[in-house]
Amino acid sequence: MKSYVFFADLKVGSGKTLFNKLDTLLDRTDLKGKIREKDLVAIKLHFGERGNTGFVRPIFLRKIVDRVKGYKGKPFLTDTNTLYTGTRSEAISHLTTAYENGFTESVVGAPLVIADGLRGNSVIKVRIDKPIFKTVSIAHEIYMTDTLICVTHFTGHELSGFGGALKNLGMGCSSREGKLSQHSNISPKVKGKDCKGCELCLSWCPQEAISIRAPLSGNKDKHGIAFIDPQKCIGCGECILTCPTGAIRIQWNETIPIFQKKMVEHAYGAVQKKKGRVLHLNFLTQISPACDCCGYSDTPIVNDIGILSSEDPVAIDQASVDLVNGEAGNRSSKLSKNWNPGEDKFRAVYPEVDWNIQLAYGEEIGLGTREYELIKI
Repeated sequence: MKSYVFFADLKVGSGKTLFNKLDTLLDRTDLKGKIREKDLVAIKLHFGERGNTGFVRPIFLRKIVDRVKGYKGKPFLTDTNTLYTGTRSEAISHLTTAYENGFTESVVGAPLVIADGLRGNSVIKVRIDKPIFKTVSIAHEIYMTDTLICVTHFTGHELSGFGGALKNLGMGCSSREGKLSQHSNISPKVKGKDCKGCELCLSWCPQEAISIRAPLSGNKDKHGIAFIDPQKCIGCGECILTCPTGAIRIQWNETIPIFQKKMVEHAYGAVQKKKGRVLHLNFLTQISPACDCCGYSDTPIVNDIGILSSEDPVAIDQASVDLVNGEAGNRSSKLSKNWNPGEDKFRAVYPEVDWNIQLAYGEEIGLGTREYELIKI
């Protein structure tokens, strides 16, 4: 059976704004029916790394907050701490970054709560009995909330091909322990001849697992080569993303399928006890090659498209990727090919990553369906 996905493009005029369209999306996805009086309503989003500018703007969150309050729910904005060394690895820095990016209570109209606690260890073990995990570690406050509104900035992603609702649920709603278990099979290695010894990867490694060793024999430049200690590496993947020469790599054909499946099983755990109480919004704006965990926002790979809403995370992600791939690619962006409408933009950026895996597995374990009906409002 097909799932409904509602779509609002960005065409507006003096009589109808994008806020009006967002209201309609919330109505069509029955936000009112998902909230009871005094319900605690988590609005799960990505606050953006310091320096990033692509995240969903706070004024849109204010609109959602006001709607929740109108139904006598008690909304709060939330995210979880990161594995990597950045400005969101523990709750104090995370909240400070959120405030700097405009997510203050005076702007959004609701408090901010870091769902997995001060250092990412506030956790609930959720039993799911799936092929990989019997239990998954979900952020405590995500689990305890009554209703979940998942607000996702749809982007590319170096490990999942794209980052959508499934990633926002699976990675974004898990505790530090949950994130570690998802990344546990990722073991990056350095291709020596491509490494320039710039040491950028060292500054992003949260475990100090990377060191610079003596140059390879025959190295004309005499610079050192990065080395990753597999005993210290936690597999967060930040070094892969930050390496300017692509010298840090993993075994894509072995690593990516299992990572995506682990992520999807955590997504299942995040919503397991919230049947009929979850709503997804995907913002297809500033669709950058990498997610908002980066401390920058690269040139979008396609033009802005619009906003989608659905109760089905698999369907909304399938619809989102179809809409992106249906657009003409931006030749000024990281896309080096597949510029024509209908060509795969995400495989052009990450040729080794098959993003279909997360969608197919989400369907397989009963999280949703890839079959959808797109309804334009």
